[in-house]
Amino acid sequence: MGGAILTDLLTEILIPVAAVVGIVFALVQWVVVSRVKLSPDKEAAPAGGKKNGYSDYLIEEEEGLNDHNIVVKCAEIQSAISEGATSFLFTEYQYVGIFMVAFAILIFLFLGSVEGFSTKSQPCTYNKDKYCKPALANALFSTVSFVLGAVTSVVSGFLGMKIATYANARTTLEARKGVGKAFITAFRSGAVMGFLLAANGLLVLYIAINLFKLYYGDDWEGLFEAITGYGLGGSSMALFGRVGGGIYTKAADVGADLVGKVERNIPEDDPRNPAVIADNVGDNVGDIAGMGSDLFGSYAESSCAALVVASISSFGINHELTAMLFPLLISSMGIIVCLITTLFATDFFEIKAVKEIEPALKQQLIISTALMTVGIAIVSWIALPSKFTIFNFGVQKQVSNWQLFFCVAIGLWAGLVIGYVTEYYTSNAYSPVQDVADSCRTGAATNVIFGLALGYKSVIIPIFAIAVSIFVSFSLAAMYGIAVAALGMLSTIATGLAIDAYGPISDNAGGIAEMAGMSHRIRERTDALDAAGNTTAAIGKGFAIGSAALVSLALFGAFVSRAAISTVDVLTPKVFIGLLVGAMLPYWFSAMTMKSVGSAALKMVEEVRRQFNTIPGLMEGTAKPDYATCVKISTDASIKEMIPPGALVMLTPLIVGTLFGVETLSGVLAGSLVSGVQIAISASNTGGAWDNAKKYIEAGASEHARSLGPKGSDPHKAAVIGDTIGDPLKDTSGPSLNILIKLMAVESLVFAPFFATHGGLLFKLF
Repeated sequence: MGGAILTDLLTEILIPVAAVVGIVFALVQWVVVSRVKLSPDKEAAPAGGKKNGYSDYLIEEEEGLNDHNIVVKCAEIQSAISEGATSFLFTEYQYVGIFMVAFAILIFLFLGSVEGFSTKSQPCTYNKDKYCKPALANALFSTVSFVLGAVTSVVSGFLGMKIATYANARTTLEARKGVGKAFITAFRSGAVMGFLLAANGLLVLYIAINLFKLYYGDDWEGLFEAITGYGLGGSSMALFGRVGGGIYTKAADVGADLVGKVERNIPEDDPRNPAVIADNVGDNVGDIAGMGSDLFGSYAESSCAALVVASISSFGINHELTAMLFPLLISSMGIIVCLITTLFATDFFEIKAVKEIEPALKQQLIISTALMTVGIAIVSWIALPSKFTIFNFGVQKQVSNWQLFFCVAIGLWAGLVIGYVTEYYTSNAYSPVQDVADSCRTGAATNVIFGLALGYKSVIIPIFAIAVSIFVSFSLAAMYGIAVAALGMLSTIATGLAIDAYGPISDNAGGIAEMAGMSHRIRERTDALDAAGNTTAAIGKGFAIGSAALVSLALFGAFVSRAAISTVDVLTPKVFIGLLVGAMLPYWFSAMTMKSVGSAALKMVEEVRRQFNTIPGLMEGTAKPDYATCVKISTDASIKEMIPPGALVMLTPLIVGTLFGVETLSGVLAGSLVSGVQIAISASNTGGAWDNAKKYIEAGASEHARSLGPKGSDPHKAAVIGDTIGDPLKDTSGPSLNILIKLMAVESLVFAPFFATHGGLLFKLF
């Protein structure tokens, strides 16, 4: 068989070292960002001298505006946004905390009851000759890892939000010295979040495995089954973060746009608009905290799925630690690769002009993918034996280390393909979005028709990319191949998140520039940063959805193995009804989230109208709007509205598994995966295209765009309506669906021992 080149001891050292390097790198970037001062005294002498071809004179002084007041104003707005975001997240976490405790108790009771809470050793699931730890231990450790995953997920989201609200005003102030400085500030801040999240996720998982090993000893099957709770905890928190944050941000956004831009004809982020602070807070709680928790959940689940399958393959049976921890070694390599990639954007190349922003962000994706391919080859070569066996539905399949390299690499490159297709369909540099913008000439209806058609069409290539990667990786290494393909797609998560977090930070920076009354030249720069950020955010969502499809399939495979189902036969009525119901769930879930945004936006529109009508001097700019009421409307609505969709996703596997059994549940999982991926991609891309069609008209960069503009023209108003419809699609329903797909699969896997023993009550009665 030939053992691995890397020793177990070295593996035990390398993984935590990579995680610590990631955390240290994040802190260094944070220190650099914090050098931009938000107090007016030292503003004239920032670090960096004459970088980017600009000397450090301030444009504001040249234009005769008082610099001191602007810095103070920026600081005030920043603290208002930060306070709003913090108070919302604390309120959300109180509710989520109650759920977390209740669900942890549920896990313990369900899994403990598998063997009637006995403390005796049981025959192992996959090897009846051996004895494994009791089911009660599995229940206890699954509960602990669930809580660990949930807490790590919450902390990831919260840290991301803190960093984003810390960096937004600093980006605005740096924009006075040129677009390059502002870009680097926003990008570094995104990197802080990306590296903290990737490194924390890896470190906590690594520590949990080592602590659990003290009790489990040689029982790796039980150990890694208990670890799956980590993925469940991560994703269940992500669900509430994504849905709650998405409802919050879009209620504020739709309310601010409809009354401000369409009815009152005032620009975006105008300080007279009462919903403007809530809108900027929303960017941080939805796009940053929600996205952070979501990608952490994907990362945790793909690691758990790979570890579960590996524990019943030759790695686990022969106790080969280095090969067993192959998924963690890939993530460690990913952190190092992303670190080098980040330096390309911040240190090796300088951005001097607006047109260089988007290429610089896209280069990040290409460089990280190319370097990571080499990294995967190295890890596959040194960490895996030349030949080994992988568990494949009851039989052991012979696999070579180069085959696993291809599995991880195809996931990685499929991610890049999905990213690029998403960009083609959502960036206003290409014809699809320009066609959508052109359709605004004849009003909002044609804009909506074109936008929907674009979204449906954009599903085609990503689905083929996912299909090819599933076929190749399954052929090479069964379900383990699919799990590591998902990990491959997420291996450059630190860079992906840096690019993703960069968008909302730039968006906030533009809002702060407008509210602080800075010159239109500054606003143009922040708008250019924001437009690039919009496209990269769409790319990030593409990655999240693609990886969710692979992750949930890998979890589905692990669930089928654990629940001892030999085949899932679509022609049996039990499975087919499950397929139908599962395919319906994403629609039900989307209906809930869309309606929640609609009803919250309704309240917001009424409140904004009320303030414009009743506060004298508000339109003239002599009176201040009541921002706090709008923030409260968004907070209350999102907390109340996130519970029903969350309950739908969390309770479905429990009800189906308990009442109808594992076969029907396997149908539900397959159905929701197949239909959820399609809706998620089309919803995200439709919304992104409408948003960028509006920005295309507003920017007026080409002859075609100018013929549709300016702001306030009829085509522009039609574009704003399209953008408003697309908001809940791209920022609430679309991104939350990928959590629905993964969460139901990982929850079924965690509860599989219970369903296999006690499930299918209804069919047992008849």
